[in-house]
Amino acid sequence: MSSEQITFREAFRYWLKLGFISFGGPTGQIAMMHKEVVENRKWLPEDQFLHALNFCMLLPGPEAQQLATYIGWKLHGTRGALAAGILFVLPSVFILWGLSWVYVALGALPSVAGLLYGLKAAVVAIVAEAVIRVGKKSLKNGYLIALAALSFIAIFFLSTPFPVIVASAGLIGYILNTRITGTAASAFSAASDAPETGSNGWLRALKITSFGLFLWFLPVIAVGLWRGWNDILVEIGILFSKAAVVTFGGAYAVLGYIGQQAVNYHGWLLPEQMMDGLGLAETTPGPLIMVNQFVAYVAAYTHAPALAPAMAGAIAGLLATWVTFTPSMLWIFIGAPYIEALRRHVKLASALAAITAAVVGVVLNLGVTFTYHALFPESGGFEWFTLAAAFIAFFGMQYGKWPMIPVIIGSALVGLIWKTIS
Repeated sequence: MSSEQITFREAFRYWLKLGFISFGGPTGQIAMMHKEVVENRKWLPEDQFLHALNFCMLLPGPEAQQLATYIGWKLHGTRGALAAGILFVLPSVFILWGLSWVYVALGALPSVAGLLYGLKAAVVAIVAEAVIRVGKKSLKNGYLIALAALSFIAIFFLSTPFPVIVASAGLIGYILNTRITGTAASAFSAASDAPETGSNGWLRALKITSFGLFLWFLPVIAVGLWRGWNDILVEIGILFSKAAVVTFGGAYAVLGYIGQQAVNYHGWLLPEQMMDGLGLAETTPGPLIMVNQFVAYVAAYTHAPALAPAMAGAIAGLLATWVTFTPSMLWIFIGAPYIEALRRHVKLASALAAITAAVVGVVLNLGVTFTYHALFPESGGFEWFTLAAAFIAFFGMQYGKWPMIPVIIGSALVGLIWKTIS
């Protein structure tokens, strides 16, 4: 089916539906889009879908949301991209907003505390399974394995900033080139695939970049003028703007960076609260990177002076969401015409393969940190229940192919039962 035959109304209804049913993280979301867009509706051919997916995986930010944005752009231009990108996220914004309020306002209730207690075991299992899954896909040779190990050592033992790890890995990959990818250099795509690179192409990119940057930072500037430039809301806007630029590798890489900053540097949250946020984000549709909204909500709820806590949390959560997803859509608007050319640039591919390997080390650090704080809470003692529940959940997902959502719900309910009877 050609794009001329697909009405905007039809596509709009699909993107709205997808926003409400896109559970399962990026893998599940991409599988849903492939089945519907390629197989059932035949809006895109297989090769074009895969080329777009490869491009989105090279970008910082949520690849599934960026893929939806690109498909919307391919079908209906700017309005199609905006509809797809926004609707992919919008339902989860309101759902996680409500869950974040419940967490901070009612988390001390025994029933809610019991559910969150069981959720920690699921989070430990999910992160462990993610390390193995991403590692199998990314660490294809000794160079990449070494980069992942060095990345883990740098962030776990030396507290090296995440952007430094990303930049160093990218530089190493670019220099080593074919040793990283194992493929020989190839030219750019054929002339028919080449993007517009003349003055019009550069002018288009400049206009989009300028307008995109204006939209990106407008709320941060407005908050700074309102609250002062040292306010926590401004710090939240700046932190998540940085995350939007450097966090290659999806939501788990974001968590590694945000955890380092929000927990260790700023002291806005406890490690246990980061775990709870990941668990709540896993239960909602939309990108897992929506955990940013939770982190910002809790940070401002407890640390923003002269504002009602619920209002501070809401503003911070929406601000974090804005500065997370505006740039992720901006990359698509800038780069969409260049997809066919960029996918054949071997040195760029080598740099990004190295960054992905480094992200495996960062996610491993995240898993070790989460597991330690889950098993050795600040209240003292050792959590045997969490260890047993995490092992069961991990082996179920890894070898029994248990779906993630039932694992999360089941762990939460078991935690509630355990807290009730113990």
